[in-house]
Formats: sequence, structure tokens, C-alpha cells
Amino acid sequence: MRFLTAGETHGPQLTAIIEGLPSNLPLAADAVNGELGRRQKGYGRGLRMQIEKDTVQLAGGVRHGFTTGAPVALVVENNDWKHWTKIMGAEPALEENEGKRRVLRPRPGHADLNGGLKYNQKDLRNILERSSARETTMRVAVGAVAKELLAAFGIRTACQVLRIGEVEVERVELGAEELARVTEESPVRVADKAAEAKMIAAIDEAKADGDTLGGIVEVIVEGVPVGLGSHVQWDRKLDGRIAQAVLSIQAFKGVEFGIGFEAAERRGSQVHDAILYTGEEGFRRETNRAGGFEGGMTTGEPIVVRAVMKPISTLYKPLKSVDIDTKEAFSAQVERSDTCAVPAAAVIMENVIAWEVAHAFMEKFGGDSLEEITANLANYKAQVERY
Repeated sequence: MRFLTAGETHGPQLTAIIEGLPSNLPLAADAVNGELGRRQKGYGRGLRMQIEKDTVQLAGGVRHGFTTGAPVALVVENNDWKHWTKIMGAEPALEENEGKRRVLRPRPGHADLNGGLKYNQKDLRNILERSSARETTMRVAVGAVAKELLAAFGIRTACQVLRIGEVEVERVELGAEELARVTEESPVRVADKAAEAKMIAAIDEAKADGDTLGGIVEVIVEGVPVGLGSHVQWDRKLDGRIAQAVLSIQAFKGVEFGIGFEAAERRGSQVHDAILYTGEEGFRRETNRAGGFEGGMTTGEPIVVRAVMKPISTLYKPLKSVDIDTKEAFSAQVERSDTCAVPAAAVIMENVIAWEVAHAFMEKFGGDSLEEITANLANYKAQVERY
């Protein structure tokens, strides 16, 4: 499977095309809209989320509620486009509109300056419009489709926030379904009400100071069969592919699996997972410190991934910057933004990981129809049971 996305934050729409989905997979717009709605929630979001009510159009590859095997086209319209038609239109700009809303003062921590230099753009809006986290709308939409494929085979995902700024919450060990239910009720996606209140207060304080906050989020994937990914080439290792995908999310700066960096502090006997066997369950691990991976392949234990999101780079009390025309020192440009997007980032990460797991699932069991994949998976499970 593969996908591409297109569109700008203030353009007319965001678009994605998915190729390689099997036929006969049940798929409705409501399933995608549910994930898009989750992405828009979370304490600390800015005014843009009050303007946009993201809903998807299934514009190709789906007929009467089922995929056909053709590429699936997804479209999300930008409600804010009506205010930007003269600025962001594809047609040549009228003389009176040239230079309007031009961005000349790059924001530290954003793609503005590097992108302007790379693509030789004298208006940094041409960079920020695509590098904006608005792009993750379509990655969530694509991930929502992947989650429907995974769910058809009993694979479930969930996410939680573990830290916002200096406020840390104890990790909750729940099944994916229960974790999703509990965290969905929290504006900061935590199960601990005391920590929730502290996080909200920290976000309010940062907003009052014109500042932003980052944090740490976690995603779990349950029901994954053993053997997704491969050890035979570096680019087939699924944990490596998940890490790359997570770090491609705007503002994400680090990723770990299982106990992660804590492994550096422990001896090997306290890092690796002892192997057990029973006639009923077959092979399994006594613990899951590896986070569901050995040798780049799934072990059959839940996948556990954590990642750190830096504070958003657009500040309402901006840092120093330089005007790209005059080269004079100025404060960086201010664009509409969030104070804290960590709860939303957890949803984005969950969907990005869902896509990578679904991709690896299709590599292992792929067929042109849902029925063919079901048969392939059954044959493989029988092989594993006979081992």
C-alpha cells in the first residue's frame, strides 16, 4: 500500500490518494470523520479548530460502503479558504493582491527559512502553507482507513498523553479498547484527573505568557500477529519504519519502544523478555520490555511506542529573527497557532502508526480482496500453531 497527500493550510482543500487497499473492505465516511474529530479536540488548541469542522468526502474507490480495489480518494475542504481565495488562489495574482500576507520573518524552529533557501522562495508563505501541521489532517484520514483494515482482523490501537510541559502522569496499563474509552473523556487524553487539572493549568499559564508547551505521548497496538516486518534488510524492519513515520510528524523529536532509553540504565537480564510456551497459547513473552519487537519483527505482544513532541514553534511573544529582504533583525512572524497540541498529536501518532502496521500487514498477508487476505492470514496462523 502507499499514499500521497496534497494541499495547503489555507488552500481550498486537502487531498489524499491511497493505493493498494483490498476490495470488499467496509468503509464509511463516518469512520474517517470520527478520527478527524479526535484530532481537532484537546485543551490548548487555537482558533483554527473553531473554524474548521473537518469532514471527509470519499471521492473514489468506494461504492455503496465497500472498497472496490481501485485507489481510494479522500478530500477534506478548508472552511477558511473563503478568506484566502485572493491570497492562495492558483490563478495569477492581481496587482492589488501581490505581496499581501507575505511572510518575510522566519520563525525559529519552523521550516520557514530552510524551505525558503532550498526552494528559492522569496515569500515564506509558500513554505509554511505546506509544512504546517494542517497537513496531518490527511495523515489522520489515511490512518483512519488503515484502522478499519486492521479492525477487520482484530487489531486495535489506542493512545495516551504521559507528559505536558513539566507535568507528568503515571502510565496507565489498560487494554486498547479501555484505554481509548478512558482517555477520550479527558481534554488532555489522560486517565488521572489530578494530573489533568495540573496540565490544564500549565497550558493556561503558557498561553498567558505567549508561550507554548510540548510533551510525551504513547500509542499501543494490540492483536498484532507475530512476524510483521523482517530482519533481512534494514528498510524492512517495522520498528524502524514506525520510528521514521513518527518522526515525520511536525514537531516530533524522539521515539522509543517498550522501556526505550531506560534500557541504558539496566543490565541485560532486566531488559530482554523471557520466552515461554504453553499448549494453549504457544510461544509468548513473559514481559514486554521490547515493546512488541525483536529483530525488526513483531513478537505477537502489544506494540508500545512513545514519542516526544517539542513545543510549537509559533510564539505569540516571538523570538528574534531576520527579515529576508533587508537582513535586519526583527521579531519572528506570528501566525495563528496553538498553545499546546500534545493531545491532538497523540491521535496523529496513533493513526500514523496504524498506517505503518497496516502496510506491513498487507505486505505479509496481502491479496486483492478482503476474503483473500483472510485466507492468507488463516494459513499463516495454522503454520505458526504447527511450529
